[in-house]
Amino acid sequence: MRGRLLRAWREGAAAARGLAERGAPRGKPPWRVLFFGTDDFAAESLRALEAAREPREEPLIDRLEVVTLPSALPRGLPVKNCAKQFQLPTHDWPDTGPSGQFDVGVVASFGRLLSEDLILQFPYGVLNVHPSYLPRWRGPAPIVHAVLHGDTVTGVTIMQIKPKRFDVGPIIKQEKYAVPSQCTAKELEVILSKLGANMLISVLKNLPESLKNTREQPNEGVTFAPKVTIAVSCIKWEEQTPEQILRLQRAIGATVRQNNQLLNEHGIVPGSVLYHKSSQTLVVRCKEGWVGVKTVILKKRLTAADFYNGYLHPWFQQNSKTLHGDCRFHTLKLTTVKKTERKGNGGAQFKTKSA
Repeated sequence: MRGRLLRAWREGAAAARGLAERGAPRGKPPWRVLFFGTDDFAAESLRALEAAREPREEPLIDRLEVVTLPSALPRGLPVKNCAKQFQLPTHDWPDTGPSGQFDVGVVASFGRLLSEDLILQFPYGVLNVHPSYLPRWRGPAPIVHAVLHGDTVTGVTIMQIKPKRFDVGPIIKQEKYAVPSQCTAKELEVILSKLGANMLISVLKNLPESLKNTREQPNEGVTFAPKVTIAVSCIKWEEQTPEQILRLQRAIGATVRQNNQLLNEHGIVPGSVLYHKSSQTLVVRCKEGWVGVKTVILKKRLTAADFYNGYLHPWFQQNSKTLHGDCRFHTLKLTTVKKTERKGNGGAQFKTKSA
């Protein structure tokens, strides 16, 4: 009994502290918004929020500030560049700016958990613009995994942020989107970023009412979209079909790596590579078929013809007694490759097409 009373007191104290920090909430727009984001997907939502600040008869937003992550990238993060363009006040995480000065927080592709104390600073909580039809593809890479797994339908979800766990909060608004055939992850990101930005503005126009009509995520159909690692990006010639390799290419593009060591093994086996001269395409044997390779990226980008002239043709001349099918790409083994993986012929990247 005493434990329940103590827990209830603590919960009441936390709620009271939240109200004190937040002050009296506004009942209608214009809203004061603190935005959290990093990448191109998030930048599209930030641009939509900035456009909603423009002077009009009934403005939607009258204050907008940005929280992003510190970055050593020469070009900087897209959200930070966007905020600089619009001359918006910007804070580098974990700094979140003045406490209790905003009505609502908005998160898009931020990659950091927000604490309960921070969430309680916003009278209307924190909204998350997530590029999947939740609960499918919770996690940091939903678009990549949708393409990688051949999803024909995806979407965008506007949800409420909860502390301690990613992408589990109540759903405010959802829309489905049919994935175009042969669509790359980057192309899908552009499409979903615009859809998400429009949905966000729609929610903010009727924020109190939208928050009254939330629904919990279903327990069925939950999948996770972890960050893409080098291990995921490696082509496994013995295990993957042509369709799986093409999906891998569309999902992660130039980050697909494959060991370019040429092995002498008799017969056509997974990884066997030939050059189709009339179409200027490398064709590589994989599980249940062949895949065409138009570009190989080593230290620089090479066409299939350049790769043949610089690597395959000299190899055949040095190994004149072997059959063409004896030359193959070997699946990259990452278990023993650490910091030394780029030494010698450490890896190649491919641009592929169906063959």
